[in-house]
Amino acid sequence: MPATAQPVIPLLPYQREDVESPARFNWCCWSRQIGKSFTKSLRRILRGLKRRRNQVFLSAGERQSRELMLKAQQHCQALAIAAAYRCDASFEGMAVRHLQLTLPNGVRIIGLPANPQTARGFTGDVFLDEFAMHREDREIWAAVFPTLLRGEGELDVASTPKGPANLFAELRDNASFRHSTVTLHDAIAQGLRLNAEEIRRSIHDESLFRQEFLCEFLDDVGAFLTHEQIAACEDATLTLPARLATGSTESAERMGESLRALTRSHACFVGVDVGRRRDLTVFWVLGFPASGFGARAEDRAVTSAGSIRDARNPGSELIGRGALVSLGVIEMRDAPFREQYDVLRRVMGFSAVRGCCIDATGVGMAMAEAAEEEFGTGRVEAVTFTPAMKDRLATGLKRRIEDGTVRLPVDDAVRSDLHSVRWDVTTGGAGRFLVSQESDAHADRFWALALAIRAAEHAAPPAQVEFQSAGGLRFARAGIW
Repeated sequence: MPATAQPVIPLLPYQREDVESPARFNWCCWSRQIGKSFTKSLRRILRGLKRRRNQVFLSAGERQSRELMLKAQQHCQALAIAAAYRCDASFEGMAVRHLQLTLPNGVRIIGLPANPQTARGFTGDVFLDEFAMHREDREIWAAVFPTLLRGEGELDVASTPKGPANLFAELRDNASFRHSTVTLHDAIAQGLRLNAEEIRRSIHDESLFRQEFLCEFLDDVGAFLTHEQIAACEDATLTLPARLATGSTESAERMGESLRALTRSHACFVGVDVGRRRDLTVFWVLGFPASGFGARAEDRAVTSAGSIRDARNPGSELIGRGALVSLGVIEMRDAPFREQYDVLRRVMGFSAVRGCCIDATGVGMAMAEAAEEEFGTGRVEAVTFTPAMKDRLATGLKRRIEDGTVRLPVDDAVRSDLHSVRWDVTTGGAGRFLVSQESDAHADRFWALALAIRAAEHAAPPAQVEFQSAGGLRFARAGIW
């Protein structure tokens, strides 16, 4: 190539070193926003072509899998590699999307959300993307590693730290791996055009900046919910949050159709945390399978964990297999209250929605009052955030997380928000909840989820019409007919 020619895919020094590394096992702890997935997907494509081996990409969730495979497609286009793309609706009978690129020499690039079953389903070289976020990391490891020992398989493990209590953190000391740590400052020193100080100011939380951009493995001391607890409740197959721009009618329509399909088979419960300028407005929709929620009130009993059992059969399975499932998370930023209420009306318009709890503190008061008036106090509860109420809401959420009876989407913003809440004891001995500003809001997702759980645990069953026969029909002898 002439000296003046530009590379087809320009790489910074740390990216080039990783792409060209011959190491069989690679462990990479890289900062956010410095091209980790971009670099790793390019490396695995080139290694797959050279070695004529299939490449399996295991991502934390379905959205992450799609984004990673999109990067792989872009690499193929930039390198003029003809690649056939395919998306299967399911994998081995599971509700998991299987994305695949087939290269000219028959090599397949396979993208999957990670779980032990999918990890066992394919053989080839493996890339574990954002491994610190994988819910069942040890089970996935047990499924993947033995297959790599046959045929000189290669493995790339890459992530940003998510605390020290996971397998990714433990691999820091594994001598079989080539180790690479690249902080934001390292990347900038090698030519990345980002302003570290601007990012530090914008994120407004020193511990989060140290973890996400300086690659520090910070512990969970003081966290109300640990990363490990949150990860244990994540489900890679769930619908991901819908983040609606102000006035985004098209997005709202797509969100509505998606929820409509899900609510046909679920009894639904909604939590709404209301914001306007700095804070998000978040609608969190949880569901039980509808077949398990139709019992009469006298036939229902609430367990200590807040799950619902059939009182006529104390040994029965928990309704909804013991778990509330996240069906949708709708987020709005800087949206006028009129648009927020339009979304609430759209959600409440589904007959499957049995209960809704709305934050009636401050700016949420008007929306909560309007919703109670329009939809009735039987379906809507206005919740004022007193210290006692916040304690009940947070405790209910924590109990669900600890028991594993709530299923969450795999999403960085959701995880950071749930982890951002701290429990603090004042000098006077009173407890209070604080937010460390790990997320881009005031734990709005945390409180919306807590409100949705309260709605589920306090909702009345659907009204049932009862009648009693009083014998045959009788008519008066006189009348105007």
